[in-house]
Amino acid sequence: MDAPEKDYTHHTWLAAVAVIAILVAVSFIPPQSIGGIHLRRANILSDVMSFDDAVAADKAAATELYDEEEFRVDLEEVASRIEADTTPREVTTSYEWRLAERDTTAESHRLREPDSIRRIETLIPLEDYSDSNRLEAFCDTLLLARRPVRIAFLGDSFVEGDILTADLRERLQSAYGERPGGGTGFAPIASPLTAFRRTIKTQSKGWTTYNIMQRKSAPDFLREHFYISGWVSQPSADASTRWEMTDFRRMLDATTDARILFLSSRDSRVEVTLNDTLRHEFAIEGDASVRQIAVSAPRIHSLTFRVLAGTEDFIGYGAVFEGRGVVVDNYSVRSNNGQAMFWTNPSVNARINAFAPYDLVILQYGLNIMQAGVTNYRNYAQQIEKMVAYVRQCFPGAAVLILGVSDRSVKTDSGFEPMDAIPYMLESQREAARHTGAIFWPTSDAMRAQGGMAEFVRNGWAGKDFTHINYAGGRRVAWALYDALNDEIRKAYSRILLAERRKAEAVAVMDSLQRARLQRELLPDPIAEPERLPAPASLNLPQP
Repeated sequence: MDAPEKDYTHHTWLAAVAVIAILVAVSFIPPQSIGGIHLRRANILSDVMSFDDAVAADKAAATELYDEEEFRVDLEEVASRIEADTTPREVTTSYEWRLAERDTTAESHRLREPDSIRRIETLIPLEDYSDSNRLEAFCDTLLLARRPVRIAFLGDSFVEGDILTADLRERLQSAYGERPGGGTGFAPIASPLTAFRRTIKTQSKGWTTYNIMQRKSAPDFLREHFYISGWVSQPSADASTRWEMTDFRRMLDATTDARILFLSSRDSRVEVTLNDTLRHEFAIEGDASVRQIAVSAPRIHSLTFRVLAGTEDFIGYGAVFEGRGVVVDNYSVRSNNGQAMFWTNPSVNARINAFAPYDLVILQYGLNIMQAGVTNYRNYAQQIEKMVAYVRQCFPGAAVLILGVSDRSVKTDSGFEPMDAIPYMLESQREAARHTGAIFWPTSDAMRAQGGMAEFVRNGWAGKDFTHINYAGGRRVAWALYDALNDEIRKAYSRILLAERRKAEAVAVMDSLQRARLQRELLPDPIAEPERLPAPASLNLPQP
């Protein structure tokens, strides 16, 4: 007779209870950071039990978010280095090739009228904490200057490939530029990302290129000469780069001016070709200073730069394409939290700025620092203050605008929700703007006014990582930033008109007073009594 089968079902219940016990125990493990990756709490009891993870995260030192050593910078040493390396030199630093002299007859003083159209329904205004009227000075320059008004946009992968800056540039050039177009701004001499950027076509060959985030792999000579763009390139024999304008945005298909930036510490020969037809060769005398070749023509559609001789210790930076109006240079560096600017050569930055000074520098960082559950960004705010100070050393005439971190969503048990760290990062960036007297603009507020990151993803304006926008999303953010800038420009316009009206009224009053004074001096007063002569004295005649 067979033995009865044993019942093992109770083992299943025991296993289930054990698994539940383990998961409950795991729920009590606080958030951890392993290898720079932030792990959230796995709480299966979230409906009945909550933990104050923000407090736990706040206890974590802010230095865990980045390497504080990378932010160490001696500003006094930077200032002395800039002064030493930018003193006047005997060698030529700026070479010119002018195919047409600029017509200055139409460049007399004329106040530009501001754009009256708002692109986004909700205005997110700029917050100006400056005490030196730098924002007013930028707006006045935009309205009155007969030269290019230059903006440097320093950021991370959020604006890579001219995302956002393409549309900010288009709006500013359309409203305040002149034809031919304002140009696409800075374009590196070589980069693996050139195919991604649509605002200019770049074809380069014979260049070895290094990015500042991988600077340790670059030769020592190159490592010490990075520009704020984050790219340096070293040529082999006959290395060349051809830039071609595009019609991806309005006013980009041609421009009137271009500046090629490079360093040639030894004698070299280079060639520049305009529109694939006209060629000009330059003999460059060796020197440690950055040089530029400035090209002016009625219409620049393409430009080719070739190194014919002297490639050793030669560094190519890129070219800036600009015209009359507004220039927006995109200096995006992927994975950069802002510290990369301290690895650049301040003298190189200052020298290039001396060729064509910036009027506004925009800082867009923080996306690579922010982490879910982290609420303490006080140390990072201090590093932002160092960034502002460094920018002012390299670009002393520019106003500084800090962009608050963009909106971002993270996956939770309930789906994608806005990252809880955003308000804390925003406030740290705002506090840095207050302490440094900079301008601040909350990017995430502008995005949330249009539905937030979730709406951006639904509309196809951002990627499925709920972090990075695309060109369509960049346009929406750029329009909101343009509205904020344009609101200040309109205020400046009203202020200038009021000042001119008061000046005209004062002149009119002075003219009337002057006429009255002249009348009194030159014409007799018909009302005044005639002057009386003294009565004659009595005559004392002798008696007969």
